[in-house]
Amino acid sequence: MDVAKIHRLAGKACVIAQVHINIREKGDQMALIQLYHGASSVCSSKVRVGLAEKEITWESRPINLAKGEQNNPDYLKLNPNGVVPTLVDGDLVVTESSVILEYVDSLNSENPLMPVDKARNVKAKMWLARCIDIHAAINTMTFSTVNRQQILAEKTPEEIEASIAKMANPAAAAKRRDVLANGLSSLHVAVAFFVLRRLFRDMQAALLQSAWLLGSQYSLADAAVISYVDRLDRLGFDGMWREAYPAIGPWLAASRARPSYAAAIDAFIDPATSAKMRREGTAMWPEVKAHWRAFA
Repeated sequence: MDVAKIHRLAGKACVIAQVHINIREKGDQMALIQLYHGASSVCSSKVRVGLAEKEITWESRPINLAKGEQNNPDYLKLNPNGVVPTLVDGDLVVTESSVILEYVDSLNSENPLMPVDKARNVKAKMWLARCIDIHAAINTMTFSTVNRQQILAEKTPEEIEASIAKMANPAAAAKRRDVLANGLSSLHVAVAFFVLRRLFRDMQAALLQSAWLLGSQYSLADAAVISYVDRLDRLGFDGMWREAYPAIGPWLAASRARPSYAAAIDAFIDPATSAKMRREGTAMWPEVKAHWRAFA
């Protein structure tokens, strides 16, 4: 089965957590890249976008984040931070989604995502580097709003604390406690707003000059950022950019029109869950909007 057919099937059937099979030969050895990932994880979908754009071989190793499988001892041996994704290529274990994305682009010469031009190459790496802060901001916006409401409604305080206590990173655990306790009043939300304002401002400036973040060609920068903006939109928070940074809307639509979006993001998101997230987030938007405007 060729790669194009696999991608068409993924986009149409929305097959979740299936092995994407297309053998990549490594010398005289047949090898499959393994990706440990969460279906709805923004960092996981970011890497899946890169894999789809590059038409790279990979085998799905799903991690159920809701069940806390990222904190299982066997997985922590691969990724001591207890986060997804993790890519395994033979004896090489690669963590951090931006590093994985750049590694994926280096695996073959097809559909290159890293610009050759020196200035754009550096700018692409700058976009990748800032994704650490962008991811933290998206995590904050998710867990201070929709996820917070769901967790507080479904779990007892003891169950919540037991879940947080399993988190490998003490800083991440402390943040989770704070956003669940304080919601949009958490200091972490102010930090997220700072990061997101800068993100939207820089995207707007770039997209007024060209269709994509680094010019006329889709690049690693676009692949790196799409999952984060997509999550905010799925939360019903597109008001954060719709009026003040209008160039982001067409960019988001163009990114979603690419086959990689259907194969890497849509195929892994349950429509009912996505609809529920948007419905609950939209109901929260007036409060989010008030905090967002107050921060400005």
